[in-house]
Amino acid sequence: MAFIARRLGAAVLLLGVLSLLSFVLLAAAPGNPENLLLGPRPSTPETRAAIRAQFHLDDPLYERYLSWLGGALHGDFGTSIYTREPVANVITDRLPVTAGLATYALILTVGVGVPLGLAAAMRRGGRLDQGITLTSLVALAVPPFALSILLLYGFAVALGWFPVFGAGETVAERIAHLTLPAVALATSEAAIIVRQMRAAALDLAGQDYLTFARARGLSLPRVWISYALRNAALPVLTVGGLLMAANLTGALFVERAFGLPGLGELLVTAVARKDIPVVQALVLLGGAVVVVVNLLIDLTYLAVDPRVRHGAVAS
Repeated sequence: MAFIARRLGAAVLLLGVLSLLSFVLLAAAPGNPENLLLGPRPSTPETRAAIRAQFHLDDPLYERYLSWLGGALHGDFGTSIYTREPVANVITDRLPVTAGLATYALILTVGVGVPLGLAAAMRRGGRLDQGITLTSLVALAVPPFALSILLLYGFAVALGWFPVFGAGETVAERIAHLTLPAVALATSEAAIIVRQMRAAALDLAGQDYLTFARARGLSLPRVWISYALRNAALPVLTVGGLLMAANLTGALFVERAFGLPGLGELLVTAVARKDIPVVQALVLLGGAVVVVVNLLIDLTYLAVDPRVRHGAVAS
């Protein structure tokens, strides 16, 4: 419990520092939000003053931050300057698309990367190992946005197998719309998992318990899957968790390429419009996702590896 309490305390402190830094940097950015609200319409000094008073733009910076922080702790992240809607509603409307894309991509990443990495380790130095390693290097070299364009043209425009843009309404439509974006996002990530899994499995190849298992006459697949996979999965858990966090917070180029109304597209639009409440909430959400994922990774380590569990209890 002390280990978890320390992790939670560090997470709260990190989120507090992140929220303060992002608030200060956004407040110091050039441009005035009232210009966005007024648009091309002519305005008077009285109108501009009224707008600044409505959004507390003339209050001292620390008062604005404390006011925002107090509302954020109660789930109120303010009102979007551009749409005049609550920020929480704006983000909630976009979150399912990004969450679905991130989860779909992670399933593809782990489902492809772990078996291929384990297969490459089992056939170290053979043609299968060389083929998988070469393919993973090529996949790492292709940027997701470039692969998005290739997939979009090949499978959506030329062949017409998948929709060109949008997120769909029903579950079946959502899966069809997210398949190509998930593949574009998961390709390089699966290559990372392949390399991590192969390296971790090869580190275990000379362990005594694997030698003993082979001496008992167990088949090679059973030795690797039953004995090596659990221990080799620890570094993969770390990488997989970080990739999930990256998918939730950084799938910007893929979302824009496929016209997905997700959080990445919302962030770009909010920055361009200087919609500070939305940007602030998205930055805090991204930080919270990274912190929570790292905490879950630590807890998973405790459950999977007894050595980590005993070390945490001893400390």
